[in-house]
Amino acid sequence: MDVNVSLTVNGKKVTGKAEPRTLLVQFLRETLGLTGTHVGCDTSQCGACVVHIDGVSVKSCTILAVQCEGKKVTTIEGLAKDGKLHPMQQAFHENHGLQCGFCTPGMIMSAVDLAKRNPKPSETEVREWLEGNICRCTGYHNIVKAIMAGAQASHDLKG
Repeated sequence: MDVNVSLTVNGKKVTGKAEPRTLLVQFLRETLGLTGTHVGCDTSQCGACVVHIDGVSVKSCTILAVQCEGKKVTTIEGLAKDGKLHPMQQAFHENHGLQCGFCTPGMIMSAVDLAKRNPKPSETEVREWLEGNICRCTGYHNIVKAIMAGAQASHDLKG
């Protein structure tokens, strides 16, 4: 039996129907059509599905949509503002922090949370933070470089 789920996604209040067992990632992709959040493993290991719930990065395959009732969810689609990339998205672009791009939304969402918590992370801190995000294409060097640049750019914007 479907239930109504109401939450704020990327700054907009939304309501959709979902079975009580529907994962947030499924709700975002299938009900709301926000396909930037990826499903990569179905086992909570890859991090491709990371979104922010009330400002904290969470793997959206580990939480039910009904658990997000009344919460604020931000997906990769919600980072850019007025057609301008978020500093972390821009840093990934400028530092070649992606190859196939499948893991990129989750990496960026995780990185934005890290930068919020630690505006000047060391390379070691970035690598430790990314332990829950898997990229099968790169050696992580450019991803780490991009995150450090994006964290600095985000910090510089705040002044």
